[in-house]
Amino acid sequence: MERARSSPASTLVSRTAQIDAPGFAAAFDALAAPRTTWNAPDDALVLGSGAAATVTASGPDRFTAVRSGVDDLFHSGDVHAGTEAARPRLFGGFAFHEGGCDGDPWGPFPEARFVLPRVQVTFADNGTWLTVNAVGDDADPDAVEERLAAERDRISGLEATGDRPPRPGIGATRRTTSREAWRESVEAAVDRIRGGDLRKVVLAQALEADLDAPFPRAATLDRLAVKYPDCHRYYFEPDAGGSAFFGATPERLVALRGRTVETDALAGTTGRGETPTEDEWLAEELLADPKNVHEHELVADTVREQLEPFAASIAAGERRVRRLATVQHLHTPITAELNADRHVLDLVEALHPTPAVGGLPPDRALETIHDTEPFDRGWYAAPVGWIDAAGNGAFAVAIRSAVATSRRATLFAGVGLVADSEPDREWDEVQLKYRPILDELEETN
Repeated sequence: MERARSSPASTLVSRTAQIDAPGFAAAFDALAAPRTTWNAPDDALVLGSGAAATVTASGPDRFTAVRSGVDDLFHSGDVHAGTEAARPRLFGGFAFHEGGCDGDPWGPFPEARFVLPRVQVTFADNGTWLTVNAVGDDADPDAVEERLAAERDRISGLEATGDRPPRPGIGATRRTTSREAWRESVEAAVDRIRGGDLRKVVLAQALEADLDAPFPRAATLDRLAVKYPDCHRYYFEPDAGGSAFFGATPERLVALRGRTVETDALAGTTGRGETPTEDEWLAEELLADPKNVHEHELVADTVREQLEPFAASIAAGERRVRRLATVQHLHTPITAELNADRHVLDLVEALHPTPAVGGLPPDRALETIHDTEPFDRGWYAAPVGWIDAAGNGAFAVAIRSAVATSRRATLFAGVGLVADSEPDREWDEVQLKYRPILDELEETN
């Protein structure tokens, strides 16, 4: 196990000022890499640039190690936030499992990395806010305020960008898993489930796509925001070298504020209809489908069980259908009140991986995933989100995602397998789950 590394570690100085809104794309293009964005239905859109401090870790104890590094960073601070949404927060994520970043395209990504942006633009309901953070040798209040004034003049003067650049187009694609290999893998997993060795396992595929034009980063994020406003949208550049992990996920892992916890069970999938009538018919079929309902109940029951050691009370809402642009999911909202103060990373570690992206029992499911999938998951299906000084935070499950460089994107998608899963039907579901990212890369007429 590698201990968390944070750099540097001393007093944090943070200053914030309200600015004229420059527009997301203009601000994104004007800020230096590595950049970070985070946006959730109940949270402000945050755009970060550079790193006042980073916390990285690897190994089986990476969650604990990151928490230690974050606590050290927030140990003392001189913070004038202006508004809660612009307060200092670290943004980042984890690998799905130990060693998960060993292969392509994950080389630039640590197994855990969180960054306190050096410069941050927060697009909140009460205006647009500019924050400058400094730690260590740069943490001089006068110097930070001078930087804030300079950045405010620079960013406030940005003109809105014109039309979005077109989607880049895809020249060629390569699958990591052939249809025949997929059939064999699904049949082997179903045999294990029917034999009692597993209850559920989630198997994924990866799809490499060569782009006909450079990847339009800001425009892609803008388009995802328009098409998936109810999803958690994220974008992480691990360094200034050009790689980026991004997506729009419908699955919240956990949000913690004080002692109140919100999470979701999201499992069971069908497509969207061509007409409102067909759409409703598909939703009703999904609600009544034994395979999908069974898969969903496994996830909901396990999430409640994972929360029980921390909770004074747990409540689950009514199971419903959640509609997205390309798919519909079974969804059960779950809330809890904790029995003691906790750090959000305690809950992240307890809940990851949910059965919606791993399986049951967890250890056997992870062994099956490791032995079956011919690629490294990296940050795919892992926790991504933010942490603040109070130990509050919000994390999503990084599905509907891809890693992109200038001229290549690698997309990831998976499905949950239970005893009555059929290889061809599960193959079709994987292709459906590629659509959120593929739609933003393929040229349109």
